[in-house]
Amino acid sequence: MDFKTLIAKRRSIRKYDARPVPQEVIDRLLEATLTAPSSRNSHSTHLRVITDPQLLEQLASMRDYGSAFMKSAPLAILVLGDTSVTDKWLVNSSISATMLQLACVDEGLGSCWVHIDGSLCYKDEPDGPTADQFVRKLLDLPEHLKPLCAIAIGYSDFEPAPLPAWDKAAHIHQ
Repeated sequence: MDFKTLIAKRRSIRKYDARPVPQEVIDRLLEATLTAPSSRNSHSTHLRVITDPQLLEQLASMRDYGSAFMKSAPLAILVLGDTSVTDKWLVNSSISATMLQLACVDEGLGSCWVHIDGSLCYKDEPDGPTADQFVRKLLDLPEHLKPLCAIAIGYSDFEPAPLPAWDKAAHIHQ
């Protein structure tokens, strides 16, 4: 698939059929993701693969908005940054997560980014627990690995509509 087609097909998919993602496909996704550039070649991104349905359901409850659909995904990949390696972990992890989503399109999979870093568990409780705290406890993450997002992944059970038109020129400054 050429690059222009790849980026045109990348959409946020929140509904998946029940087919599992084969391990060889997961391996290719991980390999592609880890080719992402990183500040000073620090390789600060770590990935946690989650296929256990019970764990996916628990992860889907990390926020009271924007994460519930994860329970229907057969796969999620948690994108983590190693804060002990670089202070640019957030940027590095973001690039890796984007590479992962593009790799999903190339493999015929749908995906959707579920933000963790800086997100609240309950949107109406600004002083309440954070998604980061929830995920850290659920997965017993080491302190130096900070979760940026979870990418829900699976075979889409529908064909998404094309993106609506918008004024791209207003966002370009020359």
